[in-house]
Parts: sequence; structure tokens; C-alpha cells
Amino acid sequence: MDKDRIAGTAREARGAAEEALGKLTGDARLEAKGKADKLAGKIQNAIGALKDTAGHKP
Repeated sequence: MDKDRIAGTAREARGAAEEALGKLTGDARLEAKGKADKLAGKIQNAIGALKDTAGHKP
């Protein structure tokens, strides 16, 4: 498993938590930051998956 997949998953989880906290507290800025972090985590996770696939030789 590529380190980008691990870091991406962690960033996505942190973003989801920030987004939820922002919604709960009514903090639009925190909610937006959470959404951005969640998206960045998904992208980083996808890059890691591509690296795993490219490095895998059957």
C-alpha cells in the first residue's frame, strides 16, 4: 500500500470531521475547509491507488 493512500485516507477523515463540526457549530468557514480537505484526501488516495496499480506486476 502506497503512503499516499494512507495519508489521503487520514486527510479525508480529518476533512469529514471538520465538515461535520462546521455544520454542527454553524461555522461556514470550518465546513468549507473540511470539504476542501476531504476532496484533497480523495485525490491523494486516488494517486496512491494509481501508484499501487502501476507498481503491481502480475
